[in-house]
Amino acid sequence: MASPKSAPASEARSSAIMAAGTLVSRALGFIRSWMLILALGLGSTVADTFVNANNLPNLIFLLVAGGVFNSVLVPQIIKASKAADGGADYISRLLTLGVIVMLVLTAAVTVAAPWVMQLTTSGYSPQQLALATVFAYWCLPQIFFYGLYALLTQVLNAHGAFGPAMWAPIVNNIVAISGLGMFVWIFGANRSNPHSLDNWTSAHTFFIAAVSTIGVAIQTALLFIPVLKLRLGLAPRFGWRGVGLGAAAKLGIWTLATTAVGQLTFLYVMRVASQPGAERERLQEAGNPLWQQVPGNTVLEIASQLYLLPHSIIALSLATVLFNRMTEASQAGNRAGVREALSHGLRTMAVATVFAALALFALAAPLGMFFSGGRASDGVMLAQTLSILALSTPFMSANFMMARVFYAKEDARTPFKIQLWLAMLNVMGAFTIQFLPPRYIIFSIAGLYTVGNILSVVLSSHYLRRQLGHLDGPTVARSYIRMGYAATGSALVGALAVGLLGGYNPSGFIWSSNWAALAAIVIIAVPMLVVYFVLLRLFRVSEVQDLLGPILGRLGGRFAQGGGAPPSPVPAHDGAAAAGSQPERTEAPITAALTTISDDTGIIPRISGQFDPVMYRARPATAPVERIPGRHTFQGPPGENPHFPDESDHHRPEA
Repeated sequence: MASPKSAPASEARSSAIMAAGTLVSRALGFIRSWMLILALGLGSTVADTFVNANNLPNLIFLLVAGGVFNSVLVPQIIKASKAADGGADYISRLLTLGVIVMLVLTAAVTVAAPWVMQLTTSGYSPQQLALATVFAYWCLPQIFFYGLYALLTQVLNAHGAFGPAMWAPIVNNIVAISGLGMFVWIFGANRSNPHSLDNWTSAHTFFIAAVSTIGVAIQTALLFIPVLKLRLGLAPRFGWRGVGLGAAAKLGIWTLATTAVGQLTFLYVMRVASQPGAERERLQEAGNPLWQQVPGNTVLEIASQLYLLPHSIIALSLATVLFNRMTEASQAGNRAGVREALSHGLRTMAVATVFAALALFALAAPLGMFFSGGRASDGVMLAQTLSILALSTPFMSANFMMARVFYAKEDARTPFKIQLWLAMLNVMGAFTIQFLPPRYIIFSIAGLYTVGNILSVVLSSHYLRRQLGHLDGPTVARSYIRMGYAATGSALVGALAVGLLGGYNPSGFIWSSNWAALAAIVIIAVPMLVVYFVLLRLFRVSEVQDLLGPILGRLGGRFAQGGGAPPSPVPAHDGAAAAGSQPERTEAPITAALTTISDDTGIIPRISGQFDPVMYRARPATAPVERIPGRHTFQGPPGENPHFPDESDHHRPEA
């Protein structure tokens, strides 16, 4: 039996491990993207072709199996882990089923690679389509490893082992960075030795596409080590009659539908986004200098990663913390408690997201140049795309927080309705955008995502008002306005500094090299942050303490003990609160109640196709543990289990 103090300490260690692993993985992910641009170029046909092919495995996995895994298999694994034997028999059956499903899916999609690339691209020449198909043959096997990674992660999370799943992606990034480094060393960087469809070879493909898949495979294989250390006795088990998957699927039908609509919409938008790259290749072959002004889908991908960074670090962590409080208040019928948790979350995350929006806008020029691969013209296109996306950052994070309220109320139908509205917007918008001149397509898609983020907040607010009465709008609005003033003052300082460093002059210092751009980012970001916090103090924005407290607590390992935790409108059910009043919960502070939900099942528009391991993180939950069918939970006489009648006698208790 763990002591009352050990529970929060254990939670704090797990939280710190997850936070540190996520931050390191994010940093390496950006280095990986930078290396990819260095190797292939930001505005190159080969880069656009590879990004399309390498994003497909994750998109197809989420479309076909991701929703099923998160809505059906994962909750069953979590519940099964509460059995006396850790759910070995039940989990073995689910893992066997999952592996078979992923093998069949991967094999079918890989064989159909030529048709898949034709469906997901537009305007590709025969030569470009052939290279895309080769990339797809190497990349599509990642589908199997993504599925297995998701399942093994949940087995570990269910048994309180959070570190491996957070740190394994780091190895994946290191492998990919090493492959890209070898590519540059052997074949040269794109700036000095342009790589095109004409000079591309199978050796080039190996270091770009094959190493990418090898990294994903190693990432998954690493999880087998801690899983084996659990000593669950997992083994292939067949026979899934009575395991409850049908009932679980019915409960998750709205989540599955939401995921499917979101992924299908994103695939269609990405098909339209592939057009400019194909047109740029034709202009380049014709000797038309306008090809340098046509951004492709690689520009959109890199801009998306930069724009998603504040959301993934701040908003996801805060939403995870507040989800419990929303759930408890909702289950108690306490609408005021739900409103308080939502209002607190919206105002607290705005401290970071409002600043991030204007900071990304002000620093778009040096950020664009740093990720340009050394070509100023490519850096300009990236900066323009990032500027369009950046200003909607607070809306995206606010929508994500609002969506947590629906899930806390166990309402999956409303998110589906909202996803349908967003899908109609994106499909109609993308259909119209495809007829624009190629140089404006990527910018227009970025604008479409910005409009979608704003619309999602409007829709979520409408449905939430019907459920909660009101959303504490005046309080939230006052906080956002004060933060907006402070962020605007900071952005003006940043914009002035960018101008002094030549950011608005084609021959300025910022545009001279990648390293000059990096130096400018460091030099400008620090005074911007200082000015922002000074202005926040002048405008008496109290939410800054609520934001910094949990972040510093997580990094320092004290958050679970209450340091900096925001006030709760309802009794907390975490380890710290339970230590005094409910000591029986301290026996298993982390594994006592866990659930997992993919961020892709929420009503958040996808704008990046890359696989994000954090989407399979575990989080606390207040839902009661339900019994699952199976021989280890059967309450009748040994040997008479109706679900597994031939095997129950193997586990009769000895006299």
